[in-house]
Amino acid sequence: MENQLRILRATKKYSQADLAELLGVSRQTVNTIENGKYDPSLPLAFKIAKLFELSIEEIFKPDSNL
Repeated sequence: MENQLRILRATKKYSQADLAELLGVSRQTVNTIENGKYDPSLPLAFKIAKLFELSIEEIFKPDSNL
């Protein structure tokens, strides 16, 4: 799954650690989501969307090669 998390985080000037703390996850979790190695659970995706005031679909998109 592709995502806009790194871009959104940068616009808010959050470090990975800052975002992790706001979401209640580890910095490593944020890193693996940003790098597309881990898809967040639905509750976590909702937390991310709420934090950035966007829909889940605006942040996460299926891989373009599918």
